[in-house]
Amino acid sequence: MNEDVFNISLRKFLKKVGITSQREIEAAVRAAVDGQGGAPAGPLPAKVTLSLPSLGLAVEIDGKIELD
Repeated sequence: MNEDVFNISLRKFLKKVGITSQREIEAAVRAAVDGQGGAPAGPLPAKVTLSLPSLGLAVEIDGKIELD
């Protein structure tokens, strides 16, 4: 395994995950605000499931998103 290739590839994947996740969450919160006339009650519980099926990895990451 080439460590440099692995690390660069992993960082690109995580960057894509982070950017995509942020955009989707922002869009969902804005849609909720537009539909309800106000921000949803926070904090918003959040969960991400990370899986690499070929390696048998499945990890759930829980958190919350504060709005105020």
